[in-house]
Amino acid sequence: MIQSLLIANRSEIACRIIRTARAMGIRTVAVYSDADANALHVRLADQAVHIGPAAARDSYLRGDAIIAAALETGAQAIHPGYGFLSENAGFAEAVAAAGLTWVGATPHSIRAMGLKDAAKSLMAAAGVPVTPGYLGADQSPDRLQAEADAIGYPVLIKAVAGGGGKGMRRVDAAADFRDALASCQREAAASFSNDQVLIEKYILSPRHIEVQVFGDQHGNVVHLFERDCSLQRRHQKVIEEAPAPGMDPATREAICAAAVRAARAVDYVGAGTIEFIADASDGLSAERTWFMEMNTRLQVEHPVTEAITGVDLVEWQLRIASGEPLPVRQDDLLIDGHAVEARLYAEDPATGFLPSTGRLAMLDLPHGALRVDTGVEEGDSVTPYYDPMIAKLIAHGADRAEAIELLADEVEQTGVWPVATNAGFIARALRHPAFATGQVDTGFIAANLDALLPDAAPDTAAWVAAAHTLAWVESDRLGTGGVWSELGGLRLNAAPRSRITVECGGEHRIVDLLATRPETAGRLVDDRLVIVEGGAAFAFSRWRPGGAGGAVASQGAILAPMPGRVLSVDVAAGERVVRGQKLLTLEAMKMEHALTAPFDGVVAELTVEAGAQVQVEALLARIEAEEA
Repeated sequence: MIQSLLIANRSEIACRIIRTARAMGIRTVAVYSDADANALHVRLADQAVHIGPAAARDSYLRGDAIIAAALETGAQAIHPGYGFLSENAGFAEAVAAAGLTWVGATPHSIRAMGLKDAAKSLMAAAGVPVTPGYLGADQSPDRLQAEADAIGYPVLIKAVAGGGGKGMRRVDAAADFRDALASCQREAAASFSNDQVLIEKYILSPRHIEVQVFGDQHGNVVHLFERDCSLQRRHQKVIEEAPAPGMDPATREAICAAAVRAARAVDYVGAGTIEFIADASDGLSAERTWFMEMNTRLQVEHPVTEAITGVDLVEWQLRIASGEPLPVRQDDLLIDGHAVEARLYAEDPATGFLPSTGRLAMLDLPHGALRVDTGVEEGDSVTPYYDPMIAKLIAHGADRAEAIELLADEVEQTGVWPVATNAGFIARALRHPAFATGQVDTGFIAANLDALLPDAAPDTAAWVAAAHTLAWVESDRLGTGGVWSELGGLRLNAAPRSRITVECGGEHRIVDLLATRPETAGRLVDDRLVIVEGGAAFAFSRWRPGGAGGAVASQGAILAPMPGRVLSVDVAAGERVVRGQKLLTLEAMKMEHALTAPFDGVVAELTVEAGAQVQVEALLARIEAEEA
């Protein structure tokens, strides 16, 4: 058995691996960049080694520095987690060449499944059904356009080396193909150093079904049933669950058997996931389910599989890497209840889900009722350098309805401030009637976006609660003085001062304390009162004449949400624009973010050109509303 383990990753997954390793009596070594010097995974590990600057390419993607850290600390094995170097066959080979144990798939399997076009050809030969499309070597725009035209729109452009939703574009019409192709190739080159793509028929009512597989070094392979990851935004998973709703036993048996065939076709060892796309227009059926790709690593959503099977997949990884056989046979694995996972991201739904960064002055995550996998604690910071996920929230119930209700209740009480999150968005998705009945495909979010976006402003109950709490706080600070000392109503020579004015988000309201009663509570954070409603956090303070509040003058200012590079500027100074029109595109966090006009108006100011590097909150453009 492995005695010491270096985790070549960061944040949530590093903490999760450390937890299992510690339970198994295995010493752990963390690696960290400049930005992660005080990160939770560094604090939890038995030892930590600095490997470079904040940028991932200079730290977490430096295989040589990671291997050197393992040798320096006496670690016997390296676990890559997911992302970064987890599916890098060259790194896996270098680990083995250094005399270390690689906790993951073999380089052969990684290479065989790493390029989507080659993997689909291999799967077809193994009798695994694959989606119709173009996998050819001719990557000229003319040839790709011709193939897309022949397949018929809509089509999906996918980077052959892609993953995590990067390098992927849906195209609905031939006229849009060239622009989408160029954008996809740019993103693929930036993320994977490979701009090759394949073209697939886009399924109009698609469900994303994936099967967890596991193989050992003795030729044994099992599946641990399926997960449904259909609730996605821009091809990024938001809510996952296991088992898949609406999955009948016959379809499950067929899909899981195909997944095992796929794993055997590449002599698979370790944890892996076979991803399928299903046409759910008439329910789930094996005849309308096709192979998409294989992820030769642990998945972000693995906790839902652990919840329904009672298996610790990381423990299995460590035991299999140590040469042990799989601890169970296929017939020993059963489904127990239902599990649902939500990814809590530092992103703002009100700004098109742009990432939000900063210090987590308030981080109130569920305790006890849910499994919470996180890589941060209150007081830590979300930086612009890495994935913006704060935590994974996992509920397990006797059935799907129970798991959803539990997760929704807890997400609605999750409070994060001042960093914006998608908690309110998640809560609304979980409460949506279509989700409750399992009527979900990958277009669910786009089709229901307006209904899923949380309220941008607090409701009346929050204003009342804020006013009462802030009044008590002020009275407490002033001793016998303050507003509450004047609310008795017993003074004969003066009217009691019963009203105070509170401010939130640029708006202020007068609240009569005697005429209202608070129904909720808040929390004081950095001299602001934070109240959580349905997962959304609102910060209140006393409003003073001449202070913050009133009209917001900067609503038309388009600011950079994070450091990045301006890819394109799509408008000119003086041009009339309409609400939602794309103004420019910013590349940050290895993804492209379109910044749009907040209202109809005129481009009064334009401060950047394509190619410019900008810092967070830099003014990029300013829109002025036209006078009526």
